[in-house]
Amino acid sequence: MVYTRTAECPLNQSCEAGKGPASSILILWSFEPISLPADYREHWLSTKLLGTDEIRRALTRIAHEVLERNRGSTDIVFVGLHTRGVPLALRISALISEFEHLDPPPVGSLDIGLYRDDVSVTQHQMRPTDLPMVIDDRLIILVDDVLFTGRSIRAAMDALNDFGRPRQIQLAVLIDRGHRELPIRADYIGKNVPTSIEEEVLVNLKETDDTDEVRLTKRGVS
Repeated sequence: MVYTRTAECPLNQSCEAGKGPASSILILWSFEPISLPADYREHWLSTKLLGTDEIRRALTRIAHEVLERNRGSTDIVFVGLHTRGVPLALRISALISEFEHLDPPPVGSLDIGLYRDDVSVTQHQMRPTDLPMVIDDRLIILVDDVLFTGRSIRAAMDALNDFGRPRQIQLAVLIDRGHRELPIRADYIGKNVPTSIEEEVLVNLKETDDTDEVRLTKRGVS
């Protein structure tokens, strides 16, 4: 980094004829480069919210709340939203089976790409919708990883209406991060996480990402 300063002659002195102002003075500041660890940005811009044990405890609590609220698991069908809502639904169903010593409640998967109003169909990778039975007059519990604006859940309810008329629809999410744009709320929440609009909640699961972890990160930083 270089700075240049011109020194003028003092008022009570005269410069040599023809030389004018004194020569410019160059001041050179040199800085040695600082070596930073490769994961420096991640340490500063990403925070771990949940690990394997915390995710397991959150899902265990949700499973207990489902049983308590509905007085058992009769007529319950879990429907996971692709992608990570599906393994979460399977885990909750397995926990209920463990607690009740009964067969696990049926689990389906739902692709909402054709029903979303904030994502172009051409941008969406279609995944199979698989509902294990007729959903008429059944208690459907939608399962998703993160509840944000609520638009994904609205799309999921629109999609369900094309398959039947459930008696009731409830919602379970691992993370509720706020910033709702529609009047939608979750019935079962693993963890409430206050966020700014510039932040993202990244959910990794063993079934899809080989690890169980939830991180809060700045948008665009992985």
